[in-house]
Amino acid sequence: MTSQETLPRTDGDSNLSRYARQLILPEVGEPGQRRLLNSRAVLVGCGALGSFLADALVRAGVGQLRIVDRDYLELNNLQRQVLFDEADIAEGLPKAEAAARKLRRVNSLVEVEGVVEDADARNVERLCERADILLDGTDNFETRYLLNDLAVKTARPWVYGAVIGTGGLCMPILPNETACLRCVFEHAPPPELSPTCDTAGVLGPAVSMVAAFQAVEALKILLGRRDELTRRLIHIDAWMGRVTLLNVQKAYEEGDCRCCRQKRFDYLQGRLGSSAARLCGRNAVQVSHVGGARISFEQVAAKLAPVAEQAPTYNQFMLKARLGSHEIALFADGRAIIKGTDDAEEARTIYARYIGA
Repeated sequence: MTSQETLPRTDGDSNLSRYARQLILPEVGEPGQRRLLNSRAVLVGCGALGSFLADALVRAGVGQLRIVDRDYLELNNLQRQVLFDEADIAEGLPKAEAAARKLRRVNSLVEVEGVVEDADARNVERLCERADILLDGTDNFETRYLLNDLAVKTARPWVYGAVIGTGGLCMPILPNETACLRCVFEHAPPPELSPTCDTAGVLGPAVSMVAAFQAVEALKILLGRRDELTRRLIHIDAWMGRVTLLNVQKAYEEGDCRCCRQKRFDYLQGRLGSSAARLCGRNAVQVSHVGGARISFEQVAAKLAPVAEQAPTYNQFMLKARLGSHEIALFADGRAIIKGTDDAEEARTIYARYIGA
């Protein structure tokens, strides 16, 4: 163990003393820690990668963290989503709220905000306002391309991450310096060629490994140590114990990327994207509400009660109801997750039939 004499002096500053072992690191030090405490991060998605990433950054002392997530908790999440437990499921909490409550207990000095919304072209600029860094905890290319558009447009760094099966990818992105996501993946793969949690599974430790790489690269950016960034696409194979660094810089330097070269922000401007999205590994579809009006759970519950298998349940965050072979989770902003189908048209039909057009 490190002796007390070798620890950095914090002059009674309780805001720093909790980070004593981190302050020892020459890569951080007191100036770096104070920089972290004054930084602002936005994490979009708080599932497998996002929950690990949020936990790591809050413990490291990132001053403000906003967690944006559209989903709610289920029992099968607990195998790989490290922030949550059975009590969160019993309480019927959305992931963003459950994560924020847990993280405030981990580090009360960090300002943690949970936002139960779906990041899309209409709201992503507002949700990410004033952030020093954008972080990827999502499970789909559409939202990643949206974050990539926003990052390039506003010249803000972001860290991409993805995991499936026993491995995954991580790439820090510095707009106008490194390849962006669309430099490397110009188009999202079609659903039939893209494995999901449902078809390929996910190994919990592989999630932790990918998210750990994301967290390290994010901390480098927030500490201002950009020269030490791993400017590569990092491929992690947890099962075989391999990490491969792929040089993708030529894609930026020699390519004609629609996003970072042509400055065409198709996803941010709503030219590409959809109002219904399949959810990874869930046999579920999210349907977005176009009108933007807030939902009265009391009124919806009364309307669904005669046709639901059991009385609908709701709290201040969402309403849940089972209708035949489908389960509806309805959120206050009008979004719904329709479970029991992976067909977008069927999900839209169920939404229109039971919630409204």
